[in-house]
Amino acid sequence: MEIYLDTANLNEIREAASWGILSGVTTNPTLIAREKGADFKSIIQEIASLVEGPISAETTSLDAEGMIREGREFAEWHPNVVIKVPSTTEGLKAVHGLAQHDIYCNVTLCFNPVQALLAARAGAFLISPFIGRIDDTGIDGMNLIREISAVYEQADIDTRILAASIRHPRHIVESALAGADIATCPFSVLQQAMKHPLTDIGIERFLADWKSRQ
Repeated sequence: MEIYLDTANLNEIREAASWGILSGVTTNPTLIAREKGADFKSIIQEIASLVEGPISAETTSLDAEGMIREGREFAEWHPNVVIKVPSTTEGLKAVHGLAQHDIYCNVTLCFNPVQALLAARAGAFLISPFIGRIDDTGIDGMNLIREISAVYEQADIDTRILAASIRHPRHIVESALAGADIATCPFSVLQQAMKHPLTDIGIERFLADWKSRQ
């Protein structure tokens, strides 16, 4: 399973990219807004210079015409830009329209398998089910990944499943086991994923043993 970073913070992206594990980056209006004073286009282009892979840039229009207009503009910023649109009927129209221009789309805010199926039929490159937000309602978000994966396999659909709203490292493992192709994670979750108390204890013991032989 591929790992994407869910952020617009260039320092986080630069650090994670240095680990050699990033296959792409996802952003959204909230993440862009956190980077005070930064220009949207400049952020996306800078991200593309740091990561060789899809970079999701989200539209803010609510109608298909506006989404298509924004999507065509964003796609000119860099060849790796993928246009994020919401899981709505207008979003489906936008996916279909942008596909006519060979522009890839990430259909976001997916909360049921029918949304995922229709997005795929419209031509989506990525579908983004929001696991954590479903968990917040008391329902197992991983079941959505399993259902989408089963539907896509049954229908021989190529749209890739991008597990979003990842809250902790276990979500990454569970997403992979449930059939997701990609997990997009906050930087803090990736940091947590590489921390384990037994690793720290092991390093301390190895170093202590090494020093004892001097």
